[in-house]
Amino acid sequence: MRTGIPGLPSPHPIGEQLPAVYAEDRFVQGFTGALDEVIAPVISTLDNFAGYLDPGVAPADFVGWLAHWVALRVDESWSPEQLRQLVTRSVELHRWRGTRRGLAEHVGLLTGGVVEVTDSGGVVADPQPGAPLPDPGPPWVRVLVRVPEPARVDVRRLTATVVDAVPAHVRVTVEVLEG
Repeated sequence: MRTGIPGLPSPHPIGEQLPAVYAEDRFVQGFTGALDEVIAPVISTLDNFAGYLDPGVAPADFVGWLAHWVALRVDESWSPEQLRQLVTRSVELHRWRGTRRGLAEHVGLLTGGVVEVTDSGGVVADPQPGAPLPDPGPPWVRVLVRVPEPARVDVRRLTATVVDAVPAHVRVTVEVLEG
């Protein structure tokens, strides 16, 4: 079984760094050449490590790992470009998590549509001190998404994503309309 990437040169060939007595030794040069072939991809990866941490240029399969590193639950229906955008914006999305803005931006990145989020609010009050608080009813959130082609949006998956983004006790309604 052969390992390495054929044709990938080592930036620092081992044979060239050995003492002169080994420069003409065919066995040593062949052996170190084989090591160079195995080590070259490792050196290349380390030299380009910053690129692996940038979701805009990282290899597609590595972006999924980055998503887990930033606590982003990956949905297999997302396109590679959507995943890259979500990972890139994840810190900002986490900053706004639990707010209308954060939910609207997250859903907007997933659907590419115009998103409107309304909710039941979170404050109840009575102007009279000591009076029992009014019953605000169960909390809810409604997400309205306007996209050119509503049939292309998987409402079930989008609803599951919204449910994950709001507190567990909040009722969720998701509507996808043409617009």
